[in-house]
Amino acid sequence: MLLLAVVVLALSWLGKAACLQEYRTADGVLALDWRNDRQYVAMCYSDTVPLYGLEGLADDGVPYRDAWFETRSDGTRVERWMEYPVLTGFFQYLNAQLTDGWQWLAERMPLPTALDVVVYFNVTAFWLAAAWLTVVWAVLRLRPERPWDAALVALSPLALVHVFTNFDALTVALATGALLALRRDRPGWAGVLIGLGAAAKLYPLLLLVPIVLVGWRRRSSGGLVRAAWATGAAAAAWVAVNLPVALAWPRGWAEFFLLNRTRPADPDSIWYALSWFTGWAGFDGQLADGRAPAVLNAVTAVLMVLAVAAIAWLALRAPQPPAVAELAFLCVAAFLLVNKVWSPQYSLWLVPLAVLAIPRWRLLLGWMVVDALVWVPRMYQYLGVADKGLPMEPFLVTVLIRDAVVVGLCVVVVRQILRRAPDTGADPVWPTAPRVAARV
Repeated sequence: MLLLAVVVLALSWLGKAACLQEYRTADGVLALDWRNDRQYVAMCYSDTVPLYGLEGLADDGVPYRDAWFETRSDGTRVERWMEYPVLTGFFQYLNAQLTDGWQWLAERMPLPTALDVVVYFNVTAFWLAAAWLTVVWAVLRLRPERPWDAALVALSPLALVHVFTNFDALTVALATGALLALRRDRPGWAGVLIGLGAAAKLYPLLLLVPIVLVGWRRRSSGGLVRAAWATGAAAAAWVAVNLPVALAWPRGWAEFFLLNRTRPADPDSIWYALSWFTGWAGFDGQLADGRAPAVLNAVTAVLMVLAVAAIAWLALRAPQPPAVAELAFLCVAAFLLVNKVWSPQYSLWLVPLAVLAIPRWRLLLGWMVVDALVWVPRMYQYLGVADKGLPMEPFLVTVLIRDAVVVGLCVVVVRQILRRAPDTGADPVWPTAPRVAARV
């Protein structure tokens, strides 16, 4: 199974390799070859490459401590800091330091080398590949009787396209590891992994919702104790990672939250598509750079609260206790559907949850193919029609199709929950034995 994943990861790296080519400028300087919008034409774009320079990593900047200036469209200059949560920020910093170390060794030993940014991408890709292999392994351990579930994760078209697009594989590995820890009746460790995952990207906190709900349904066998352990450990782990940075560099630490507050609707979101096709100016109208879409933020927050409330009602009213993965899939899918941002790599969040929640590989493979194909019009609309790219409409149509397919998967999960036969302990995540001792 891991060998299948290695093959897909190798192909994924090759897909990004077109963006790692070098050329010599007129001055004879070696530079990264992104001429003629190569990153879009070859569909090899990865955030890892531009962020190496933009976030000061190439200059040994320390995340959250060191700032830089960015020029807005109106000509004003604003001070910026690392825009990612703490664990992801220092993950990037560690890889930048490893890049420096590799280049230092390459000057003294017969080692292959390249531009700093290319080495940085490859170092980062190594860890992201290891993270995705961890996801495959964890799913295999969660469902040993269904090895094809892990095979679907290993062969996922979404992994092929997006494992190296950003840093989300790290978070997915932590979240999936948390599910495995819970299955092994280690709710404390599950909580620690959820907290670390939330310190890398906030979405793993949503896993606490199904853990608490299933814990309530299974309270007679120690479910609430497990839920309490997981919740407390998650909070402790998140605070342990974030508090030192927040105290040392409060403004830099707050950048992630400020950026998400002021960020407008992303082209991958249903809100952007609705605005584009209807001519609607959005809840907040035209906003100046840096102005927060306050009404849109409130609407998405309210919709998410309502979605969680509906999921809770479903979990508590279902004839049999739902599976943790089913509720987790619904929570994460709801977040992506109502949120103002759905970056392409966010779809990786759903992959292990979907294969654990929906035992229908044809349906899942169809969704993954549709979701992965969103990347094609997304890249070509960046080119613009004048440069032989695509207009916005084909891209937004694929976004809406992707959203509709995810909604369809949610309907399948809801029907499973409502039609489940008497509980046979088949939940691949929740421990099967009653909790009789305090195991962390």
